[in-house]
Amino acid sequence: MFFHLLPWEYAIRNLFRRRLRTALTFIGLTTVIVLVFLVVGFIRGLERSLSVSGDPRAAVILSLGMGGNLEYSSIPMRTSGLVPASVAGIEERFGQKYVSPELYLGTEVRVGSQEPSMGLVRGVTRSAVLVRRNLDVFEGDWPGPGQVLVGRLAAAKLGATTAEMAVGQSIRLEGRSWQISGIFSAGGSAFESEIWCRLDGLQQAMKRQDLSLVAVTLARESGFANLDLFCKERLDLELQTMRETAYYASLQKDYGPVRSLAWLVVVLLAGAGIFAGMNTMYGSVVGRTSELATLQTIGFVRRAVAVSLIQEGLLLAAAASLLAAVFALVFINGMAVRFTMGAFALRVDSVAILIGCGVSLLLGFLGALYPAVRALRMPIVEGLKAV
Repeated sequence: MFFHLLPWEYAIRNLFRRRLRTALTFIGLTTVIVLVFLVVGFIRGLERSLSVSGDPRAAVILSLGMGGNLEYSSIPMRTSGLVPASVAGIEERFGQKYVSPELYLGTEVRVGSQEPSMGLVRGVTRSAVLVRRNLDVFEGDWPGPGQVLVGRLAAAKLGATTAEMAVGQSIRLEGRSWQISGIFSAGGSAFESEIWCRLDGLQQAMKRQDLSLVAVTLARESGFANLDLFCKERLDLELQTMRETAYYASLQKDYGPVRSLAWLVVVLLAGAGIFAGMNTMYGSVVGRTSELATLQTIGFVRRAVAVSLIQEGLLLAAAASLLAAVFALVFINGMAVRFTMGAFALRVDSVAILIGCGVSLLLGFLGALYPAVRALRMPIVEGLKAV
């Protein structure tokens, strides 16, 4: 470099000379970065929940013209028998075709004595475990008549406690009481916020004899073409098919404005943090005008003094980002939140940590840059006279 820098210890020592101001700045930066982690964790959690929900080997058959609205789809019950009998390329094992007829809907669910809230209910058969390969019933057992299997995030979706949704407890939906027989996970997918029950039991409760969809697992790539041809040929059934990954990709596209709004919140938080840090650092620099002028008098150029001030801001920001990251990993990561699609867990992963720490260092740099330049523009003689 073309100039001598001030010792590194000078920046560290200055942070402890004004402990109250440093503490307030540190708390403010930490709060901003925690909020950044919270918003970024929301974005990352939503993206992951939708990205892992689709199985690349699975396809869904639903009613024509429904697009991605499975709740409003209605197809004949006999479709679940016609598809495996007419379509080649469906996965099969020990004579059992990987075909899952399902009834999917949103309905009011009452947990305990609380007010009813909207829940997602899926009526399934035993063959659902063949198609939903990431399903894991880690507590309890498969539901029998009058019983339900709840996802591990269903309690968050319904605004209930974990104890109220434990195995053996009861919930009410469609005018009936259902006992919880087990709890399942599904690899972080959207299924984890749903309530599953026997297909025939849900049809009786709903007084319906139709299906919402038929999910199948394809054995080879040509299976989807055969499935699509079947849906186009059977005009009487009014069917359409799409890959499960394409269905959840369409949901990701629908939630694009939500993600954009969340990133806007991150930008606004960063802007607020920059102005707060700038105000604090400016007050700190103004109080040291004569000191900074003295450093220039004994031979340090203005650029060296400016670098030292920026070092102070970066050190403070780095410490704040470290504390905020620890807080986010302990208290925010994995926190379940309710959303229109159900519920998902906030995710503070490596990308979120990188974004949060990057924002923090940017706040420290920009917050100290302008005060440093502004203070060092003062002539040395006037700076020495300042009190």
